[in-house]
Amino acid sequence: MRTEPYDTDGHVTPDHRRAERRRQREQKRRRKLRLWHKLTIGFGAALVLISAGSLIAIKTLTSHYEGLVAKEDMLGDIPMAPAPPAGESGPLNFLILGVDTRNEEEVADPEERGNRSDVIMIAHVSKDRRSAFIFSIPRDSFVTIPAGGTWKGGENKINSAMAFGGAKLAAKTVYDLTKIPLNGAVIVNFQGVQTMVGAVGGVRVCIPYQVNSTFSNKVWKKGCHDLSPADAEEFVRQRKGVSGGDLGRIKNQQHVIKGLIAKVKQGDTLTNPSKLNSLLTTAAQSLTIDKSMNLTQLALEMKDIDQEAIKFATTPVIGTMNTHAGSSVQLDMAGAQELFAAVRDDKTDEWLAAHPQPEVASL
Repeated sequence: MRTEPYDTDGHVTPDHRRAERRRQREQKRRRKLRLWHKLTIGFGAALVLISAGSLIAIKTLTSHYEGLVAKEDMLGDIPMAPAPPAGESGPLNFLILGVDTRNEEEVADPEERGNRSDVIMIAHVSKDRRSAFIFSIPRDSFVTIPAGGTWKGGENKINSAMAFGGAKLAAKTVYDLTKIPLNGAVIVNFQGVQTMVGAVGGVRVCIPYQVNSTFSNKVWKKGCHDLSPADAEEFVRQRKGVSGGDLGRIKNQQHVIKGLIAKVKQGDTLTNPSKLNSLLTTAAQSLTIDKSMNLTQLALEMKDIDQEAIKFATTPVIGTMNTHAGSSVQLDMAGAQELFAAVRDDKTDEWLAAHPQPEVASL
């Protein structure tokens, strides 16, 4: 039965006041959830290998999560993009480094050991803030690494820069290669993948190729698969059991990113306080960000990006070659420079149209 808002003396009734408070709380909650939905989807759900959505979500909810995120100077004196004219916005670029902090005895493959950056991505946000473009640089790319830390300078695999001189040297190496100005940098702990996937209740990946696990007898055939947290971690670590080697692993990482984003969008993570808290806490504890990053401003910048507007690519390569660092990936420098220029010029849609990405990696 409907409650009348006023009593016989013309005063608002207690029941109506309570109902009105509930209605206002519900409207406020829905507005927050809509914003949460956009923010979490907008830049990826939890950066694990993964993109930068968790950054946004962490700051937007409460300062509790901000306090869980570590900060360090990663960008040093790397040039920033020139400030756009008054009243306009320019594109944004963020470096994403994924590291594996397992104990060395847990890692069977010697090439996987050491504090190297197993994931190297740049996330580009268009100047109109409507789309994002995330491209990966193969971790075994043979490039020039400037002097820093224990390294005197010279050519080596790009992922070794992290081991030689930490995130600052890794960021400088990526900048020297791409000349893409960076607005921020993020380190993601690789082991956070399993916990994040658990926080959303598993993810679904649909792959156009077969993946054979080198760590167990698992086989993921062409098609769709529901991955448990342990499955997802095993899946994204595959390198030798997937077509294209390291390039295939990049494809796997991108599929799990998409699966996480889709699960957050379609599931009840955003409306379930326990699940949301679990995801954000895990994401926050798995991240280290550059000390210059303004998370509040970033949240506002990312709010209009939808899942469908996030595109992925891999830096063009020629193949592999033998080097003093072992078998390495040879970048197609002419093709790579086209990609890097497209990012700098905010023309990634045009680049993608001219360079459609293959579903199955080959090297």
